[in-house]
Amino acid sequence: MEPQRSPLLEVRGNIELKKPLIKAPSRLPLPGTRFKRGPDQMEDALEPEKKRTRGLDTVTKIATSQSRAPAITARTQTQNQITAPKVPKKTGPRCSTAIAMVLKNQKSGPAVPAQKPGAAPPMVGGRKPTKRPAWDLKGQLCDLNAELKCCRERTQTLAQENQQLQDQLREAQQQAKARGAECRTLEGELARVQAQAEQGQQELGSLRARVLELEEQQCTQEGLLRELQKEQLGLQEERRGLAARLEEQERRLQASEAALSGSQAEVASLRQEATGQAALLVEQGERLHGLEMERRRLHNQLQELKGNIRVFCRVRPVLPGEPTPPPSFLLFPSGPGGPADPPTRLSVSRCDERRGTLSGAPAPATRHDFSFDRVFPPGSRQDEVFEEIAMLVQSALDGYPVCIFAYGQTGSGKTFTMEGGPGRDPQVEGLIPRALRHLFSVAQELGGQGWTYSFVASYVEIYNETVRDLLATGPRKGQGGECEIRRAGPGSEELTVTNARYVPVSCEKEVEALLHLAHQNRAVARTSQNERSSRSHSVFQLQISGEHTGRGLQCGASLNLVDLAGSERLDPSLALGPGERDRLRETQAINSSLSTLGLVIMALSNKESHIPYRNSKLTYLLQNSLGGSAKMLMFVNISPLEENVSESLNSLRFASKVQLPPGPGPVRTPGCL
Repeated sequence: MEPQRSPLLEVRGNIELKKPLIKAPSRLPLPGTRFKRGPDQMEDALEPEKKRTRGLDTVTKIATSQSRAPAITARTQTQNQITAPKVPKKTGPRCSTAIAMVLKNQKSGPAVPAQKPGAAPPMVGGRKPTKRPAWDLKGQLCDLNAELKCCRERTQTLAQENQQLQDQLREAQQQAKARGAECRTLEGELARVQAQAEQGQQELGSLRARVLELEEQQCTQEGLLRELQKEQLGLQEERRGLAARLEEQERRLQASEAALSGSQAEVASLRQEATGQAALLVEQGERLHGLEMERRRLHNQLQELKGNIRVFCRVRPVLPGEPTPPPSFLLFPSGPGGPADPPTRLSVSRCDERRGTLSGAPAPATRHDFSFDRVFPPGSRQDEVFEEIAMLVQSALDGYPVCIFAYGQTGSGKTFTMEGGPGRDPQVEGLIPRALRHLFSVAQELGGQGWTYSFVASYVEIYNETVRDLLATGPRKGQGGECEIRRAGPGSEELTVTNARYVPVSCEKEVEALLHLAHQNRAVARTSQNERSSRSHSVFQLQISGEHTGRGLQCGASLNLVDLAGSERLDPSLALGPGERDRLRETQAINSSLSTLGLVIMALSNKESHIPYRNSKLTYLLQNSLGGSAKMLMFVNISPLEENVSESLNSLRFASKVQLPPGPGPVRTPGCL
């Protein structure tokens, strides 16, 4: 928007522009005091000269009338477009434009002769005053003052008209807002009426559909009514039949009531009989409990008569690819009752090539006779072996600690006896899976008498007097330094292995998984006696806890199944190669622990006051299952091959030392508390 300029400034600007046009001084006298006056004084002095500018008013009016046309047009447009935005009127520039047009007309007019100061400019054709000469400054000033006055009046008039138009515009805008609000109200009302109309149409359609549906329901109900009427007729016929049957039932009911009175008397007698049966059942339960406790006592007494320390000998069969020994090498003499009795004696024949007679002939074979609690020939099956020790396993469930060892040289069948053969053939299962199956079965039977049992298994090995957890998994697998044998608590006699896994078991599959994991973790090495030789003692422990909540009885014991390391001497078992020193150290540790085991068993047999349990980690771990009322059984396993006769004799001699004669063992403690 251009800034508005004052008309007086416009006139002064025009005067300054015209000054350079005066090339020569005027010959008319120009008093200097006149130009030194102010604009107001000049206007008073030039007042007589205003008559000369009358002719100029017509031109000014024409110019101003042209500038008024846009305002009138704008007013017309404002009235036609009420909602148009308010546009401010530019009054100042229009006046300056009119003055510029007048000056332009004065410049473009023909030159006239000079006139006297104060005289009006001559008229050309009676239409328009001619341009004043350049020297007539007073006349020009008068003309400009007249024009300025006209412009001011016109400006005032235009301002008034502009104010009126603005008032009209505001009024029109207010009316437009009111009309707009009314229009929006009407539009909302129209939308509501249309929505109501649409809703009415939908309701009308729904009512029509509902009418059709009701008509269909009416037809259906009419059909149903007809069917019900038919059914009513049938029911009436049926009611008459039921009434006849009711009479018949009432007659029968009377007869039944008579029979019921007799039955009630019979029920009363039966209740009395049931009460007597319940009392008898309680009595039988007490008797059964007494018989169970008597059975446990007699069973324990029987086991003690057989010996708390027993030794069985088992000879493994000849494997494919091994030489067949001579028939006289191993003999199994019959028992006192003849061939029907199980064998208890073993005779081993040995030929010493270093000995000879005076004639140079070889010396006769030397025969060594041994006697044990039971001898199993090479053809004995796994189930026959377990049947012989099943009653001993039962003692663990009755609350007496049981410990079973497998002793012998490498390759004599110790692991086969304890764990079984490869695969899952039930015919070759070892003592561990068979013993746990037997315990689970008997515990389930005793559950009918009120006993509940829980079983917790652990499996460790003792390698070079270091305890390792065979059930360890993850980063701890194969690390033995973290496991130590400690008391379960202050003042407690129970021993536990720190950092070892104790896994609750309740079925055979869980036991199989534990055996498989332990078999993978056990330390084995190749020796000259066997391709896969066990170089550690493996100890499977099963903690058994029983409780009879009805009578407040508790019992607890542990079943220990130990697969000892190979008992061969140093020279035959020494392996060649870089690991010779390791094998030598292993053999020394094995023989030392086996010697300690023999000393402990002999001390228990002789009832010595000091038992050297702490001389070996094996005997220290098993001390609670070796003395007192504990039952111990040692399987001495020997090879049927003649080339192993030396190691076989050593194993048999060791077993003969630990064997006790049948009879009462050490003082026992009660199995149940």
